[in-house]
Amino acid sequence: MPEGPEIKRSADAIAQVLEGHIIESAELHHDALAGLEYAIVRQTVDRIECRGKALLTHFSSGKTMYSHNQLYGLWRVTPRGKLVATNRALRIALHTAKSSALLYSATDISFWDTSEIEQHPFLQRLGPDLLAADTKTDTVLALLERADFNNRQLASLYLDQGFIAGNGNYLRSEILFFAGVNPRLKPRELTPPARKKLAENTLSISQRSYRTGGITLPASMTPKDTKSGRRYYERDRFAVFARDGKPCRICRTPIKKAVVTSRRIYWCPKCQPA
Repeated sequence: MPEGPEIKRSADAIAQVLEGHIIESAELHHDALAGLEYAIVRQTVDRIECRGKALLTHFSSGKTMYSHNQLYGLWRVTPRGKLVATNRALRIALHTAKSSALLYSATDISFWDTSEIEQHPFLQRLGPDLLAADTKTDTVLALLERADFNNRQLASLYLDQGFIAGNGNYLRSEILFFAGVNPRLKPRELTPPARKKLAENTLSISQRSYRTGGITLPASMTPKDTKSGRRYYERDRFAVFARDGKPCRICRTPIKKAVVTSRRIYWCPKCQPA
């Protein structure tokens, strides 16, 4: 499933071609959008916004389209009239005079009055957005110290969108590694300096992934031939994620793997002692 950095990069690309532009035509292949062309076509896109892993498209008609990529959803931006070579099902196509934003495969789509969008059940449950400008180290630190969060294992907590929106599976492993924290510990079991380091890395690793298109390693640790599509791309762009049995990039201890909350997690037993 795409995580916060991937969704934000998609939002940036969509905003570049849609924000401030009039939708000249639209293809709406989803039951939730039936008969809503009037609120989209010949309307201006006021703003594209991401909330964790959800994307909001605000129209000048006073309507907002909510979409969540879930596991298989995929946005693509193309010059208008240029089709994407794919077997995926097209759900939404928004066409301006020059460009198109196309959403494939997603099924979690709904249309709201903009004034009521905050009532969406998913949005109501979200914690602060991982990549929002107003989410600071102190924001995360305060969450780690909250009574409803500080007695939960970090392996579970760091997938909870009510804790921080936009976090996900690869980020969970990478953040905990760079913070030097074992995934089975709880925030209350950490020293104040360790909690602060965890809060700092929660943001810095996510921001690095956003800037680099999914690479969590600092430049000094990133293999020079790392590139998307390469056979071992996942192994090359992460510190621990997808590297079970491989040597830790810092201490050379073999990386461990476990399944927690039905998702795989990776850590270094030496750098992240229990």
